[in-house]
Amino acid sequence: MERRNTSISDSSLPVKQYAVDQVAGMLHAGKVYRREDLAQVSNAVDRHLRALVSGGTLKRLAQGLYYAPKTSVFGMLPPDDHELVATFLRDEDFLVFSPSSYNTLGLGTSQLYNKTLVYNHKRHGIFSFGNRQFDFRVKPRFPKKLTSEFLLVDALNNLDELAEDKSQVLQMVERKLSGFDQGELKRAISDFASVATKKRFKRWLHG
Repeated sequence: MERRNTSISDSSLPVKQYAVDQVAGMLHAGKVYRREDLAQVSNAVDRHLRALVSGGTLKRLAQGLYYAPKTSVFGMLPPDDHELVATFLRDEDFLVFSPSSYNTLGLGTSQLYNKTLVYNHKRHGIFSFGNRQFDFRVKPRFPKKLTSEFLLVDALNNLDELAEDKSQVLQMVERKLSGFDQGELKRAISDFASVATKKRFKRWLHG
């Protein structure tokens, strides 16, 4: 009778797959994970990560950062910005928004930007996650949420980065000032304006 030679590597395959499946079973669609998060539930985290990425259960966003895909009728959804940034920073104290938000102020700006700003206290620089760019900027202060008054101040802080004609933007700001909540605007100027921006607003409001 012929005896089949079963190698140790062959017999270990179901065990390895079971371990991978166990890690996969702990993932939640739409959640972003750091490598160390998964190391807590895996005894061979790098091997398991490679298997999960290869099988499509996880998407690699950057070194040590992964996304468990969430799908809709339109296909795979990108990670939520807040979820992604909070996991990357290990912090909830930040403000994330697109410079395209300046277009809501009625200043005649219409440029669409393909980067996302992240004001925070920890990281500074351009970071790519998947096919998206995030511009992290360390700031001493920023609001918990966006307001029109903050966006107006921030647009002037970043005036040199705007694609539109700067002199036209400044003219529109001066013309539109009365349409903003004056109390909120003064607080935003005091808390968030650069020295140059404060000088502009002082000339407009008290000139």
